[in-house]
Amino acid sequence: MHSQQEPTPSGVERELDRFDVVVVGCGPTGAMLAAELRLHEVRVLVLEKETRPTSFVRIVGLHVRSLELMAMRGLLERVLPHGRRRPAAGFFAAIPKAAPKGLDSAYAYLLGIPQPVIERLLEERAVELGADVRRGSAVVGIEQDGEGVTVELADGERVRARYVVGCDGARSTVRKLLGVGFPGEPARAETLMGEMEVGVPPEEVAARVAEIGGAQQRSWLRPFGEGVYSVLVPAAGVSDRAEAPTLDDFRQQLRAIFGTDFGVHSPHWLSRFGDATRLAERYRAGRVLLAGDAAHIHPPIGGQGLNLGIQDAVNLGWKLAAQVRGWAPEGLLDTYEAERRPVAADVLDNTRAQTELLSPEPGPQAVRRLLTELMDFDEVNRHLTEKITATGIRYDFGAGPDLVGRRLPDLATKQGDLYGLLHRGRGLLLDRTERLDVGDWADRVDCLADPAAEMDVPAVLLRPDGHVAWVGDDQRELDDQLARWFG
Repeated sequence: MHSQQEPTPSGVERELDRFDVVVVGCGPTGAMLAAELRLHEVRVLVLEKETRPTSFVRIVGLHVRSLELMAMRGLLERVLPHGRRRPAAGFFAAIPKAAPKGLDSAYAYLLGIPQPVIERLLEERAVELGADVRRGSAVVGIEQDGEGVTVELADGERVRARYVVGCDGARSTVRKLLGVGFPGEPARAETLMGEMEVGVPPEEVAARVAEIGGAQQRSWLRPFGEGVYSVLVPAAGVSDRAEAPTLDDFRQQLRAIFGTDFGVHSPHWLSRFGDATRLAERYRAGRVLLAGDAAHIHPPIGGQGLNLGIQDAVNLGWKLAAQVRGWAPEGLLDTYEAERRPVAADVLDNTRAQTELLSPEPGPQAVRRLLTELMDFDEVNRHLTEKITATGIRYDFGAGPDLVGRRLPDLATKQGDLYGLLHRGRGLLLDRTERLDVGDWADRVDCLADPAAEMDVPAVLLRPDGHVAWVGDDQRELDDQLARWFG
């Protein structure tokens, strides 16, 4: 993998290293954003303070919407062999309900994948497209003016760019340097989660969990392969989140809750997480923006965090590229915060609700039982599932049909699957009328006339993130929306 760590005189700004965008942080959000920007030939430098990629093996889940985005960029085929599929069910507060009928997606499953693997795959993609990734480069200062941003590194080097995006996690240096507030609730409790083998028969585990688990919803042991279990238990207290738990920590808590540690051994991975919930007061300060955990943190219940960051990156990437390339209509870059911050606020709320439903206290348990009954109604189950999987998002584009602002599911066209037409990160007009065109926008919007396209409207204009910008059959209306989104 290409990585550049050339020595440079302390305090010298390398004028030759002028970039369009500096991305701070090479986790999934930063790597995905770098790849999105490179689709539009934006000069990108990714600065990562860690000298090596993450080695901590934790399984994360890619939800439906993230899988759709991977398919849109031609990434799904390289990701799938490294993951394990499971049904799109039981996401909300771990309430064991089957997936609602007929989820409107060709990718209606959860893909469990080791975190280091998804990070590696996304970084490789960014580098393949031409992004420059520099490890061991810690940011210590940011100064911006009317023309760009100067980033100061710990070794004294100064790098110049037109824009900077902080994708540097919950303790974001970029956010702190900007002075952007991060209000919310600190961690009140912590949970231990891991994957390990057990030393007793599955029947014994199932019987003991069934006997005790109803009163301790913050605890579970779930089969995850031959002799392997996913284990979740409350931690004994709140500590430094950077401190990894030990197998003895799990044994102690299992004995306290279930009266046995089930002979757990040979851990595959162990982690702890708190229930801190925070949302950045703003996502943009001049030429510096925030994405991923730098902009929002929440408990991992429902597995939405990594997905939220990847979706931030795909929303922001084409808009920031348009700004850099000079064709962005006025206000386009501001739609990133306008669209994504409410989505994050909703995720924070649903994780707050799920956390309450995991409490063993009588009140939350009563609400949990009621919600479990309500989820037998398919509409309720679908609504909650769409929240977790992000398939129910509708951005506010103003008045118009309900489809406007929503993502369009993958569908068949005469040139193959719809998402295959979005690999280049361009807009797309899908026209059943065969009489519309994209005119002067052809350099950034593709057009496919297909009277047999499997949709119930005459034509749709898709943004590069797959959300519907316009529905109709009138060329003048289409031209107005092309100008609105594509300059």
